[in-house]
Amino acid sequence: MIVKSTPADVKVPPRDIHFNVEAARNGHWLGGDPVGTAVFNALSLTFPDGERLFIDAVRHYRGEVSGKLADDVKGFIAQEAIHSREHHALNQLIDRNKYPVAEVEASMKERVAFARTRGPIAMLISTTALEHFTAMMAEAHARHRDLFDNVDPNIERLWRWHAVEETEHKAVAYDVFMHVTRDWSPLRRYFRRCMAMALISYFFTRNITHYAAQLLTADGYTYKDAAKAVKHYVWRTPGLFRRNLKTYFAWYRPGFHPWDHDTRGLVAEWKAEFDADIAAAAAA
Repeated sequence: MIVKSTPADVKVPPRDIHFNVEAARNGHWLGGDPVGTAVFNALSLTFPDGERLFIDAVRHYRGEVSGKLADDVKGFIAQEAIHSREHHALNQLIDRNKYPVAEVEASMKERVAFARTRGPIAMLISTTALEHFTAMMAEAHARHRDLFDNVDPNIERLWRWHAVEETEHKAVAYDVFMHVTRDWSPLRRYFRRCMAMALISYFFTRNITHYAAQLLTADGYTYKDAAKAVKHYVWRTPGLFRRNLKTYFAWYRPGFHPWDHDTRGLVAEWKAEFDADIAAAAAA
């Protein structure tokens, strides 16, 4: 069986950018939409602890890889660390007197702590599945750019930057997994990653829906109505989790690799913008 890997010309450069997201203090920062704001705030609240888990999952096997994959792992760790920092800054601006932010964060910490008890390989496999989700959402953002219409430019820029880097490193954890399980049978490897994706699909979408509904109750919704509104947002309009189902189901194909679907072109314009900003800052 041919074992695929990330193309040689795909780089994973960390871009140490600080974003001014003060506009998030204004409540419904996603174009005045309380439901969309709750969904993206819920996502953002999961990122700091979740991305630290991803970092540790990949870092555990850092000594076992070499060459380009070692460089990609280094870039992945740096990118995810900066993502965690910038989303932590965004999360601090959510009105904690109004919204149950601490409750959401505590629940996320508990889930991450449990994931850590399952051991390094389980953490790595979960990371590969969750990275497929984040890359899929990045693709949805790039294909449907009206998602962030009427959003403060600095907040919109943060999410675009995140989408670029999730695209760049979408296969790093997967490549590490393929390397460290090279002695497994193809069937065992296929079974483990498909089981992980099925479980992650259920728990990730359920948890984000629950967290967003919790936040939305602070805007006067009953929990039942909040959950209904969030489900409509993520599954119907705009359909954050429904978009790119073809990309999602590709995971279950034997021989799958994240770069079977090359999405660099979708974010090329954004990548050029951020690379130019980094170059200008370095030259200053």
